[in-house]
Amino acid sequence: MFREMRRYRQRIPEEEAIRILEQGSGGVLAVLGDDGYPYAVPLSYVYADRTVYFHCAASGHKLDALRRYEKVSFCVIARDDVMPQEYTTDYRSVIVFGRARELTDEAERHRALLLLARKYHPTDTEEGRSRAIAADGARVCVVAVSVEHLTGKEGLGLSQRRRRQMSAASAVESGDTGPGAARTESGGGATRP
Repeated sequence: MFREMRRYRQRIPEEEAIRILEQGSGGVLAVLGDDGYPYAVPLSYVYADRTVYFHCAASGHKLDALRRYEKVSFCVIARDDVMPQEYTTDYRSVIVFGRARELTDEAERHRALLLLARKYHPTDTEEGRSRAIAADGARVCVVAVSVEHLTGKEGLGLSQRRRRQMSAASAVESGDTGPGAARTESGGGATRP
């Protein structure tokens, strides 16, 4: 149903992709917008239990699109360092595919808003968060995107460096510290990307 990543060697392990989702402060939600045009909008979110939660105004383009068609994608970019000498970027990103639904159950809405409040105001008290939710929570729509598929990808340079580091660490663990291991650690070509 979902395409396999073409550059599979650049794939980030799922646990790292989940960590990126948990730590990210913003992402881009893509929906099927008006007249069949894609509509991609940046937003704040929280990730928990294979679900992306966010809140939005009770009306607007994004919500109209979600009500028409529940399938969405969501992207978070964790790193994007321009490498001008190499004409590339060192990037790490995650893309999620899932189905969005408005939360109507008050307990579910409160839990999602509390997760958002904890993420974006971690120093507030539970009482302070609850007050803020009570004051503003009824005016917003809360959406949950159930994750059906997720992948993480990193730039080729990052991927190659990570594989070399893993090779070097494996060589140290196994006691192989000969000349081949030294070349691997320094990037001297003992392994191929």
